[in-house]
Amino acid sequence: MNTGSESYSLSEAITFVKCENPVESPLYIPTDPCINSSGAATTILSKGEYYSYVKVGGTYTSGLEDSCRIELMVMITSRQQRIWENSSTNISYKDIHNQLVYGFELSWLPSFVNDVHFGYTCYVNGSNNVVHCDDWSTIFPGILDIPLLVAIMILFIVLFSGILLAIAFLFCAWRRRHLSMYNIIEEFLQTNNDLMPVRYSYFDIRKMTMGFKDKLGAGGYGSVYKGKLRSGRFVAIKMLEKSKANGQDFINEVSTIGRIHHVNVVQLVGFCTQGSKHALVYDFMPNGSLDKYLFSQEGTNSLDCKKMCEISCEVACGMEYLHRGWNMQILHFDIKPHNILLDENFIPKVSDFGLARLSPLGNSIVSLTAARGTMGYIAPELFYKNIGAVSNKADVYSFGMLLMEMASRRKNLNAGADHTSQIYFPSWIYDQLKEGNNVEMGDATEDESKIRKKMIIVALWCIQMNPNDRPTMNRVKEMLEGDVESLQMPPKPFASKQEKPVELVNHEGVKLDLRYSTTASYHDDYNEISQIIESS
Repeated sequence: MNTGSESYSLSEAITFVKCENPVESPLYIPTDPCINSSGAATTILSKGEYYSYVKVGGTYTSGLEDSCRIELMVMITSRQQRIWENSSTNISYKDIHNQLVYGFELSWLPSFVNDVHFGYTCYVNGSNNVVHCDDWSTIFPGILDIPLLVAIMILFIVLFSGILLAIAFLFCAWRRRHLSMYNIIEEFLQTNNDLMPVRYSYFDIRKMTMGFKDKLGAGGYGSVYKGKLRSGRFVAIKMLEKSKANGQDFINEVSTIGRIHHVNVVQLVGFCTQGSKHALVYDFMPNGSLDKYLFSQEGTNSLDCKKMCEISCEVACGMEYLHRGWNMQILHFDIKPHNILLDENFIPKVSDFGLARLSPLGNSIVSLTAARGTMGYIAPELFYKNIGAVSNKADVYSFGMLLMEMASRRKNLNAGADHTSQIYFPSWIYDQLKEGNNVEMGDATEDESKIRKKMIIVALWCIQMNPNDRPTMNRVKEMLEGDVESLQMPPKPFASKQEKPVELVNHEGVKLDLRYSTTASYHDDYNEISQIIESS
């Protein structure tokens, strides 16, 4: 029974035990007055004697004497049991007998139970016999505080509504941006509909690529996949997954190579613009890009010196056409080995017009808000404000850096060079040629050495610091087709360290004073410029 904080039983058990040996303990009361009327304390067993006792209090097998065993357990009132336990007088077997005669108690209480539910903890209050049960407010204090619950619900609703509103705002902003880009592209396509190549649906693009199965490569613009037209013609499909400036890169490509056809410019077969999906479909170039032939190990994907010179002449032809062969001049701004593709006959094609700009033929100066291109091939006037205006001579500079790498079969910058003077190859090779030293490159024959020397001299003309000192692409083509003996050595392409500093202005208007100089110092400037671009 539980009465508030006190719990007890109405009845307790006493235990009759038999022992083979006498037990001397106040808890073991001899039963001999009852069992043996003659007063003897023992009883004869079949093979000996035993001693009979009553053990008062809780009895466990582990608490018995070693020679004893339990014979019988009977119930007596627990009230008398507690009196014995608290009494200092000895208990006789007569007291045990009287309790056995009295029997044991079964008791119940009339109790009032109010609002009892399954799972609650209940107890009897001994003063008024009322059953009390703990409800949830007692078990979890404050949980049924109605004002608190209302406040929590209101807070939850406000937070949930705020999250929904934020998601809706972001979705609307994303949709507005993409709809704006879609409208700009559609307006351009409608305005120039008579000049556009074939327009494909996104379903057509997926079908051409067999679900984008054959991936050719990837870059900052997205990924390129191999596809096949219904005519059996293979194509390369560029997915503009990261279209920038409201689709301006897409418009640049379509508005430039979409309108021209030249043997040394990659042909745009078609395009796709459907929602946020933008794709450009080009002729497939099975021999990939030029860079894998320039910097490969000897004997691997290698092209001989004569073929390299032929490729450089054809690239120059393609660039001349971009600058002069159409009713608008096209400035590429990203001439580099990766953007020169080779068809099955190793005929080069200028590709990737994502940074290109259109300009009227009579306008020799182009206004740019930011430098564009790849570090190592960007003309210095795109960074140095006082060098000169930006024009098609920026492409000439990029071609010169490309031509230098084609002639040397190495990067123009070699941080692992043995000597500091060799770190920047164009400066080092100029000094060698100016001093009349023969620069041997591997096992080159005399004819190959002449071809490479010619390519290097033409490249040095192209990378002159002042844009006005650089030749046109038409003149570049003539020099490459001529003999090396007819070429003059150009001035050193880079100014000395004593030159007056020029003002460098990035596209956010931040001005820095830097000196352009030879060899490693020139490269240090490029490193600093690169960091400015990345941080702005």
